[in-house]
Amino acid sequence: MPGEIFVQEELNDNLREECGVFGIYDFDGGNVAETIYYGLLSLQHRGQESCGIAVTDTNGPKGKILSSRDMGLVNESFSAKKLGKLAGDIGVGHVRYSTAGSSTRENAQPLVLNYVKGTLGLAHNGNLVNAPELRRELEYTGAIFQTTIDSEVIAYHIARERLKSKTVEEAVARAMAKIKGAYALVIMSPRKLIGARDPFGFKPLCIGKRDNTYILASESCALDTVGAEFIRDVEPGEIVTISPGKGIVSDKSMCVEPAKHGRCIFEYIYFARPDSRLDGVSVYQSRILSGKFLAMDSPVEADLVVGVPESGNVAALGYSMQSGIPYGQAFVKNTYIGRTFIKPGQKSRENSVQVKLNAIREAVDGKRIVMIDDSIVRGTTSDRIVRMLRDAGAKEVHMRVSAPPFLWPCYFGTDVPAREQLIAYNRSIEEIRQVIGADTLGYLRVERLKELVGGMGICEGCFTGEYPIEPPKEDIRGEYVE
Repeated sequence: MPGEIFVQEELNDNLREECGVFGIYDFDGGNVAETIYYGLLSLQHRGQESCGIAVTDTNGPKGKILSSRDMGLVNESFSAKKLGKLAGDIGVGHVRYSTAGSSTRENAQPLVLNYVKGTLGLAHNGNLVNAPELRRELEYTGAIFQTTIDSEVIAYHIARERLKSKTVEEAVARAMAKIKGAYALVIMSPRKLIGARDPFGFKPLCIGKRDNTYILASESCALDTVGAEFIRDVEPGEIVTISPGKGIVSDKSMCVEPAKHGRCIFEYIYFARPDSRLDGVSVYQSRILSGKFLAMDSPVEADLVVGVPESGNVAALGYSMQSGIPYGQAFVKNTYIGRTFIKPGQKSRENSVQVKLNAIREAVDGKRIVMIDDSIVRGTTSDRIVRMLRDAGAKEVHMRVSAPPFLWPCYFGTDVPAREQLIAYNRSIEEIRQVIGADTLGYLRVERLKELVGGMGICEGCFTGEYPIEPPKEDIRGEYVE
């Protein structure tokens, strides 16, 4: 409505992921926009800031791309009428939360690029660590940028490499040799759908099939939503090209040995939907394990185990299974409030946390509660949630966190802020406990992280300061402003 001021506000100071990508190619020539819409709905948890769809008709004028991008949620941005205008049998879609580049419509994806060799539609999940120098190099050779996101740097490099490459997939491989950092890419050319993943595998990407239609998606839950069969994950460093007559063609020239892989562990702890499988590992089972490990390593006598919705619920169930303490529900979440809403002013009596979350008095009154959350970042709302339980009559509140303490920032697409803003920076666990007001506080041990994913290579830089690749000399991460 005109005159209203909307402010970003998080439920409990949790992390934010910046993107979800979806690509589709119907070899039978059917329109794909509606399927992209439903795929993006299932990936909405990965980004609520903006969204977009781009399609092309392989039987129509070559290189003509129809696209629509907007700020806000998928179901708010796309009507049946708008989807009906996006006619094409190949397409890409994107949902975004910004960690690099400001929150504007111009920065919404997919990006559509017209160049001498034709057109490209590109959707990107991740952050590049060498984007500033690549951007300057392009600017000094005449490039004019329309956005402030590093995804446009990738698109430009693919377009430039295409001028001296026989195929678009060769151009993608050449561009991958230049860009450094985290990326899962879905790229649409006039006759091909391409998926690519950085050599370290920071961000997930998988392949699915429905009848004579092939799909690329950030998570397997999107395949389930559109009735597609999971085929496999795109491997770290792999480029897959999907086209009629050839099906899936794989290029693994950029792959590195598994020991160097650096999957973002927070996909398993928090970002991904629990019904997804990433690189062969069930997200649900990873979270069950994290709760069990917490119960083993940080036991406490209590009457009830509860999770902070939604990300703490499965870990809380794991804690209950291991400890024998009953699992229950202590909070009601207002599901009709999204990431963005009108934040109560300082003079208002409304608590912005309680607008989204409220404790159930009958569940916690007189009880010793173990409360499980996925992380504590700045700690700005953990104390309010602990106090909420006490106000509802909880006798004791023992907080357990299904991740280690954050001590370092993330440069690869997760908005872990500068060290000075992290509650664990220069504080002991006991000092953090005092800040949030819990009776006891326990974190997941760093040594447990690899056990969550069956020993696969992971990135744990935000806990240890040791990253799979050297962090950038310049920090271009976007700051989250409330």
